Amino acid sequence: MTIGNKKGTVYIVDDDEAIRDSLQWLLEGRDFHVRCFDSAEAFLSHYDAREVACLITDIRMNGMSGLELQEKLVARGSALPIAIITGHGDVPMAVDTMKKGAIDFIQKPFDEEAITSLVARMLEQAQSNFSDQQQAATRDALLAKLTARESQVLERIVAGRLNKQIADDLNISIKTVEAHRANIMEKLGANTVADLLKVALGNNPAGAKAG
Repeated sequence: MTIGNKKGTVYIVDDDEAIRDSLQWLLEGRDFHVRCFDSAEAFLSHYDAREVACLITDIRMNGMSGLELQEKLVARGSALPIAIITGHGDVPMAVDTMKKGAIDFIQKPFDEEAITSLVARMLEQAQSNFSDQQQAATRDALLAKLTARESQVLERIVAGRLNKQIADDLNISIKTVEAHRANIMEKLGANTVADLLKVALGNNPAGAKAG
């Protein structure tokens, strides 16, 4: 479901059915797409890191705790935004969790407006993370087209070396450098040196595409 900035899935992981149901009812009532799991283990078996999503999980659960779930996701290199549900006695743990990367914590009893605002922010962050990942994947695919020699030439172009300096560095002729340079521009879909630098440095211009 896509409504404004609400694109993506809100995962709720809690072994308390009443909590799951209340959060699902609240968020679906605000047009969010919600999926619930009664354990961290069940969530991990279904979660696809390639989707735009955020996670709300309880800090205390049977089996794997919310903290352990967060650590598992961090270990996988996941950029999934996470909010941790806590009770009054869990604040020290919640602070520790935030230091490890959770975006926020939600204290019981719930403030509906605060949760809605938090989820919207987390999905915005998730969308941004997804876009960054897509851009990195596109860049990697483009750079993978280069030969080893072209990669050496590109590295020196990025470092600001002139054609003559590159030729001296690699013990090749200036004409060979120029030929490599032209091939690099074509393979990376770059029309100017500025475009080339954007791709090489990870800021893919709109016009640069594989092909």
